[in-house]
Formats: sequence, structure tokens, C-alpha cells
Amino acid sequence: MSGIWLAVVGGLIFFLGYRYYSKFIAEKIYRLDPNYVTPAHQYKDGVDFVPTNKFVLWGHHFTSVAGAAPIVGPAIAVYWGWLPAVLWVLLGTVFAAGVHDFGTLVLSVRNKGQSIGTLASKLIGQKAKVLFLFIILLLVLMVNAVFAWVIANLFISFPASVLSVFIQIPLAIWIGYSVYKKQGNMLLPSIVALAVMYLAAIVASYVPVLQIDLVRYFGGEGASTLFGLNATSMAFFVWIVVLMVYVYIASTLPVWKLLQPRDYINSHQLIVGLGLLYLGLLFTNPEITAPVTNASADTSWFPLLFITIACGAISGFHGLVSSGTSSKQLNKETDARFVGYLGSVGEGALALVAIIAVVTFFPTAEEFTATYSGFAAASGAGLGVFIQGAGQLASGLGIPASVAATIVSVIVVSFAATTLDSSVRLMRYIIAELGTEYKVTPLTKTHVATTVAVVSSAALTLIPQGPKGFGSGGYLLWPLFGTSNQLLAGISLLLVSIWLKRQGRNYLPTIIPMVFLMFMTLWAMIDQVVTEWAPWNEGSDWMLFTFGAIILVFTFWILITAVSAISGNRNDSIEKSA
Repeated sequence: MSGIWLAVVGGLIFFLGYRYYSKFIAEKIYRLDPNYVTPAHQYKDGVDFVPTNKFVLWGHHFTSVAGAAPIVGPAIAVYWGWLPAVLWVLLGTVFAAGVHDFGTLVLSVRNKGQSIGTLASKLIGQKAKVLFLFIILLLVLMVNAVFAWVIANLFISFPASVLSVFIQIPLAIWIGYSVYKKQGNMLLPSIVALAVMYLAAIVASYVPVLQIDLVRYFGGEGASTLFGLNATSMAFFVWIVVLMVYVYIASTLPVWKLLQPRDYINSHQLIVGLGLLYLGLLFTNPEITAPVTNASADTSWFPLLFITIACGAISGFHGLVSSGTSSKQLNKETDARFVGYLGSVGEGALALVAIIAVVTFFPTAEEFTATYSGFAAASGAGLGVFIQGAGQLASGLGIPASVAATIVSVIVVSFAATTLDSSVRLMRYIIAELGTEYKVTPLTKTHVATTVAVVSSAALTLIPQGPKGFGSGGYLLWPLFGTSNQLLAGISLLLVSIWLKRQGRNYLPTIIPMVFLMFMTLWAMIDQVVTEWAPWNEGSDWMLFTFGAIILVFTFWILITAVSAISGNRNDSIEKSA
């Protein structure tokens, strides 16, 4: 079967979902009001609360949520066959992710731009808020470790991509200054910036001196360096330090200086990348060689599929972005449908093309099976196979494979970096909230909270030893990241459902995906914590067990509190809607 058919069917379902279902949700469930004064206008401060054009905000939101996860998860999940992965991406995007991202954005906008963690206290009580904030804190800490690990390894594997990624930073600052200080237009400068980035990527692919290859600088793979580290480990360490310095600065700058213009550039990167891959698919017309389903899988897809593909179907991290940064920049409440729901559709389109790139990459089914011989093998190979598969699709447009691989890696790194510094900014907010809650005044200060966020993220990335050697933190945390992410999405949908119930609205569109998600995720989490990571099992993992057990206990505590809250009639100070 041709991979084109997957793209056609998927595109049609995404179109119908946005055109009809999101309109129903906007008009009948969330009841958007074009005259509502959004927090961006109420609390405009030029730093976090900044009224923003919906296309620019969509770019920020889209690229903040569309990091490496909607690529990595689907690239791993095709181990169980392409059909289960495609169905979960399509149906999850339309009926779960879109409703979730859209809903958390509207709920936050209706409540002063407050985060979903803060709103938990208004909806289900103060204790639940603190527990929820700790779950969110652990999740963003894992996001920081996972994405820093991914970026550092991509820099090592694709050194020709580094120059383009670095060039983007001053270009974004220039665009931010031009737009917000001189009232210029962001579209043309961002397209110019994108052209400069890709030109740098192409030139670096052919000119080794422009490739920032730290492994080579340190003497090559077998060389020994400081602290007894080999060249690869030292390169990894240096990149993590560089990334942490960058995210410290990026997450404390006003959003208009770097965050928004860089994300706007990245939104065009995503459009260009999707265009290259889907057009390449049209011209190459590759056959799907992966199996429809994998009957001999060593790990059951049920329920693991629903946590392996988190971003790309539904992701709790999206709710943090919606309520943490996007809600503070929404110009009109009616823009929430475009930013929230369409943002999730865009990520679904990315997840779908990631699946297509992987399942059409191998010449034969036997070669696919050899690479995806087990779930562990799929987890290790997924991202690399995607980059090669995406390069193969792009080659249908006449782009050399090495150049295509570099451009794809630039896109992946740019998205991952966007998610990373947005996540650090969110972590700073949460630490400050916890500092206020427990009256630890220093933690409420921007630079103290950011320092705690950056240092703890770096430690979690660097310290653990594992199958990837020094700095295996991000790799080791990936299984827990997916589970925690989905639990967070389920809790966020629960909060939106409680809000809708108290408004006297139909909350079935949010409560149904919430029940499904919580059932699958709790099943998977209990199975992992008890039968895989616990100290009494062979091959136990103390780090995953500790984090997993804490999150599991906190989740059950929140659910018990929420059941009591949803059956009651308390209103607290939750904003009434028109």
C-alpha cells in the first residue's frame, strides 16, 4: 500500500475535525466571547502578558508543544504496526488533544491567565493544587532532561546542524526588536531568517570546517579527555552546559525579545518541513513495508501505545503551555480555537508524517523487523530511523540525502529547543508558586527560581549512568515521561470538565477522553511501577520507581479529591462565562 493513502485519509480527518468538531466545541461547549477582555490586555506588562496576533501566537504555541516528542513517540510506536499508531494519532488529535489544548487555554483565559496548577485549588481544593503543582514540577523537570538529552545527541550526530541553530538566536532577537520597537511586520523577516538558516545548513553539509563537531575537536571517539570522559561524553557534557546557559537567558527575557520571534520562525520551519515531507511523499510514492500489526511483539500495545504516543495524540504538557504562556498572550478569546485546537492538529500532522517516514523507509518488511526486533530496539532506533526516512522522502524533491538529513535535524533541534526553554520558563513559574505557597521568599524571585530549574534539570540529565553511558538521564526518563505526561492530560481534562459542569454546560466532550486516558495511563503506570521498576524486580530502576511512585500516589490523591469536588456545587472564584 502506498504511504500517500495514509496522508490523504489523515488530512481529511484533521480537516473535518477542525472545520466541524472544533466549531461545535467553540460555540456550544466553551462558548467563546469576542468581547471578553483577555488577560493579555488586562495585565499587559510587556514581559509575560503581551497581546499577540493569532498567527504569531499560533507559531509560539505550535512550536512550543511540537518538540521532538511527536516524532520520537510515533517512530517508536510503529513497532506494534502502523495501523494502531495511525488510529491513535488521528482519533486522539481530533477528540482528545484538540479539546484538551483548547479547553485549558480557555479555562486559563477566563481566570486571569493562571496556570492549570493554580486553577486546581479553585476547582478541587488547596491540597489538590499543591499535589498537582508537584506533579507538574516533576513533569517539566523530566521534559527538560529528555529534550536536553535529545538536542545534545543530535548536535553530536549531526554537527552540520549546529551552525543553523545558533544563527537563529540573533536573527530572532533582531526580528523581535524590529517588530515590537519599530512596529514592523514579522512575516518577511522570519522568512529571510529561515532562508539564512537553511543556507547555512546546506553550506555546512559540504564544508567540514563549518560543522561544529566537538567529538572531533576532542580527538575523536576513542580519545580520552578531562575527568576520565571520552570525547563523546565530553562533547555531551559541553553541549548540556551550553544549552542550560541558553535556556537560563531565554526563559528570563521578555517573550517578545526571543520567545515569540524564534517560535514564529520555527512555525515556518514546521510548515516548510511538513511541506517538504508531504510533497516528497507525493513524488516518491513509497510503499509501506512495515506490518499493519505486529502479532509477535514482545510487549503488548495495550495500554502502552497510548503513552508511547503522547505528543501527537494528546499531551499534558500542552495544557501547561496553553495556561502558562499562550493564555497570557491571547489577543481575543475567539482566537483560542485557532491557537489551541489547530495547534494540536498541526502536531498531529507532524506525528502522522513521522509514522509515514518510518514505515516507508525500509526496502523490505524483513529489514523493518530486523531493526524493530523488540520494543527496546525500537526505542533506541526510532529517532534515527525517522531522520533517515524523512531525508529519503525529501530526496524525492531533488534534495541530496545528506543535506535533507541536516535540514531535518535542524528542524527537530529547533522544536526541541523551543520546548526546552518554554518548559524552563514554566518550571520557573511553578517554583515561584510553590515558594509563595510555602512562604519561601527567595524562590519567588525570577533568577533564583530559574537557577533552581536549570541546575536541577542539568543534574537530572548528566548524573545518571545507563545504557547510553554518561548522561543517560534523558534516555532513562523517556518511559516515565510518556506516562506522566498522559496523567497530567487526564487531570487537566478533569479540571476542565468540573469547570464546565459548574457552568451548567455539556461536559461529555471532555469527560469521555479523560476517563479513557486515565484508565489506560493508570493501568500502564501501575504495571510499570510495580512489575518493572520496583526494587523487588530483576532489572529494577530506583530513579523511575521513585518518580513513578510519587506521581502515582499524588494522582490517586487528586482523583479522590476531584470525585468529591465534581459531585459538589462549590464555585469559589472561578470565572463565570457568558
